[in-house]
Amino acid sequence: MAQTDSKVLVLGALAGVAGVSLAVVCYQSFRSRRRGSCPGFQLHRTNEQGYGLTLVDGPGLPSGQAEVLDRLEALIQCVSELKDEMKALKNALPSLQDQVREEFRGREEARRTGSLHRTTPTRRKRTAATVAEARATGRSSEEAESEGGYMTALTDSEEDELSDAEERDQEHPVDKLSLLIEQIDRLHQGCDSDKRESLNILLEQREEFGQNSTFLWRLTRAYCDVHDISLTLEEKKTYAETGKKVGEEAVSFNPTCAESHQWYAIMCGIMAEYDTIQNKIKNGYVFKDHLDKAIELKPQDPLSYYLLGRWCYAVSQLSWIERKVASTLFGEPPSATVEDALKNFLKVEELHPAYSKLNYVFLAKCYKDLGQCEKAKKMCQAACSMSAESKENEEAQKELSLLCPALGV
Repeated sequence: MAQTDSKVLVLGALAGVAGVSLAVVCYQSFRSRRRGSCPGFQLHRTNEQGYGLTLVDGPGLPSGQAEVLDRLEALIQCVSELKDEMKALKNALPSLQDQVREEFRGREEARRTGSLHRTTPTRRKRTAATVAEARATGRSSEEAESEGGYMTALTDSEEDELSDAEERDQEHPVDKLSLLIEQIDRLHQGCDSDKRESLNILLEQREEFGQNSTFLWRLTRAYCDVHDISLTLEEKKTYAETGKKVGEEAVSFNPTCAESHQWYAIMCGIMAEYDTIQNKIKNGYVFKDHLDKAIELKPQDPLSYYLLGRWCYAVSQLSWIERKVASTLFGEPPSATVEDALKNFLKVEELHPAYSKLNYVFLAKCYKDLGQCEKAKKMCQAACSMSAESKENEEAQKELSLLCPALGV
């Protein structure tokens, strides 16, 4: 309350009291003129600085006048109490403004302190997703958090700016989802039975988290893992088809998720093994488009460059007939050279030295095709120095067994 408004309020109240007091004084004057004819009651001051009525000897008053006097006594008592309250309010006015200011200052400080220490649900979810992503890509949680900025509470306007895809990703309990993702990422690095267990767990949780792109691209990856370890052609094809559908769903839920594009592209590449010639070529175009998008969204991921290098190398090795078929079906055949493939494989090595045994193998192939045999030999030697524990490295070892003799290694 402003000081000026307080003074106006007090002055108004005092004016009202003055009016009532004037009415009382007039009544007293009127009573003094009629005291001789109506001596039954006498108005007097009490010790409490109020007004009272005392019964004195004399003839009685009519009942109507006695009732009026009773009401007047009550009115006078109220006026006396009001005067006391107004006096107390007047004495409190000088410090009232300071008290109000202190109260508001205290509330403001409490609100600011609460906002700094309170993380909104949306912020907690973003933080958990960032940590989960960091674990998936091998970064520390501190590095991931530093990229996202300081941990501060979001304002309402910032929360309103979330895209629909992000809001869908944040519909579920983040703590539970982050724990699930941590478990799934750990199983992904394990043995064959761990990878099958990973797929089973994700399928059990799909009803709850099935509209979250972070969950869906991991489900796509799990289908890819189980496809690779399956023994029969029928099983492999079933896992590939289902994984591709899930990958497409992940991309549609959140088009800004790089991993969704990356693993959908991988599933398109896998499906090329089981499709017709026409669908193989079509999936090749889709593969390239989604890899380009993944690199655009996450340019520091070596896996995307490795996959793009494989695509470029495969396209560079297409025969004239295969290019003619692609041109007939789609108007323009895919175009890439060995130099394009080499550029992507070198980018992998730049981002992640000694990334994989197969990356060294394809670097050796590119250098060999370009006539740079000494560099090709060095890449073969680097590949041979790496262990062959995984199925991918076993594939690389088979390639090396053919490549090294040709290079004299």
